[in-house]
Amino acid sequence: MSESDHGGSDRGSGAPRTETDGEGSAPGRPGTARLAQALDVPRNALVGVVVGVALAVVLYLVRVLELFGPFAGTREFPLLGPEGWFLLLAFVLATTTAMLVAALLTVVSLVSLVRRG
Repeated sequence: MSESDHGGSDRGSGAPRTETDGEGSAPGRPGTARLAQALDVPRNALVGVVVGVALAVVLYLVRVLELFGPFAGTREFPLLGPEGWFLLLAFVLATTTAMLVAALLTVVSLVSLVRRG
């Protein structure tokens, strides 16, 4: 791959190429950065992370602190104990919820953009 394939200077002109100017995209199509900006992807990702982390923290506290009383049955949790395993599950829940919320908000942005345009 050449230097210009990685966003470096183009044929020694000294001017770095940027993805936002659409120069490297197909004719008549905006660059990916402009598309992500139009779909509000950074805001959607931030909202997704906040929702995912909040949900995971609440459910972790409910389970570990037994806010609704003790759970029936006892199990052994090797190595990490119940708090450690539920912390790992909370991480998985937070990341998957964040991705789902961000994807749904991006689809909503796409639909509204298509209806306007």
